[in-house]
Amino acid sequence: MASQTYKQYAVLASSTVSFTVCFMIWMMFAVLGIPIKQQLGLNETEFGILAATPVLSGSLIRVPLGIWTDRFGGRIVLFTLMLACVVPIYMMQYATQFWHFLAIGLVVGLAGGSFSVGTPYVARWFRKEQQGLAMGVFGAGNAGSSLTKLIAPSLIAIGGWQLVPNVYAAVMLVTAILFWLFSYHDPKHLVSSKVSFSQQLALIKNPAVMRYCQYYSVVFGGYVALALWMTKYYVAEYGFDIKHAAFLAACFSLPGGVLRALGGWLSDKYGAYKVTWGVMWVCWIAFFILSYPQTHFIIQTVKGPQGFDIGLNATMFTLVLFGVGVAMAIGKASVFKFIADEFPDNIGAVSGVVGLAGGMGGFLLPIMFGALVDLTGVRSSSFMLLYGTVCVSLIWMHFSFRAVRRAEEEKDAGLATATR
Repeated sequence: MASQTYKQYAVLASSTVSFTVCFMIWMMFAVLGIPIKQQLGLNETEFGILAATPVLSGSLIRVPLGIWTDRFGGRIVLFTLMLACVVPIYMMQYATQFWHFLAIGLVVGLAGGSFSVGTPYVARWFRKEQQGLAMGVFGAGNAGSSLTKLIAPSLIAIGGWQLVPNVYAAVMLVTAILFWLFSYHDPKHLVSSKVSFSQQLALIKNPAVMRYCQYYSVVFGGYVALALWMTKYYVAEYGFDIKHAAFLAACFSLPGGVLRALGGWLSDKYGAYKVTWGVMWVCWIAFFILSYPQTHFIIQTVKGPQGFDIGLNATMFTLVLFGVGVAMAIGKASVFKFIADEFPDNIGAVSGVVGLAGGMGGFLLPIMFGALVDLTGVRSSSFMLLYGTVCVSLIWMHFSFRAVRRAEEEKDAGLATATR
């Protein structure tokens, strides 16, 4: 009989590996979409729709998946979800028209709902003071996005883009089998059957849930959108080939995934509010810098016209983007620490709702990025849009947590007085 500690870490490891593979497949159009765009002659907006289509279904399914996880357990739900995606992934190689890719992408996108299954499944195997770190380790599966950027270009070079669905379908099937063999189920983790579907959905009306939805739409929705968009951005803006562009884009995706565990640890240690507040400020500064387009201007000097160039080269752009990836990784974990603290009995339902909001951000933003480029001709307009969303988060946090800050200040003042 396996010990409780062994089961905890077996569940954490198997779930994290499974989520990594699911996220890798969910983000496959970040690279796969580039040769498909060339083959079908798509414009920027159509490419945004293609890349974002799997994100739509993966987002919409998160609420029911979270609720089913509370009801039936994460093991059976995640296993069934992965198996359901294998055939659609394989069939993608036979698609020839735009609507074929959209239809198959919607089904393959269900893999993205794995997050709202794994989060409550993993969290309930750990004590409250360990949940932030545990959920952060699981959430590090976001690094699957960078795996796609490292693996898919090589597969495309070997056998064309059609090889990617072949390999990914096999990987998903093997991962599902391994997950079933190394995971466990505990009936005590199930939500009481007395809690109805409508009662769980009623949590959406909670102002705190809506607040966390907005935060997560920035740190996760923005992450997903940039993970989908950056490979093509490097190709168009800096002239890299797909392999080098995907590698540089992975410099954002990789820390945006693996450092999520650090965000969980920081949230356990310092509190979700302080960590999220710091993350938003880092993103605010970085997006301001990234928003500035490549600019050439001429001013009249005493010696005549003088030209100047302002803009980020590929190295500086990648360094700033890396910083955004680190901040978003930490922020994704801190938002879910909020949820674990405030809704311990409904983590599945609430994480499903918040995950839906984040996923919808990841769906809408790439389409908006493409539309903005088509309308303005300025590629950095995508970062201008993200800058505005962070401004909303900072303002909302400032007014929502005034009472929390006041209580902390009074507590610190009291401690200072007591030590005198």
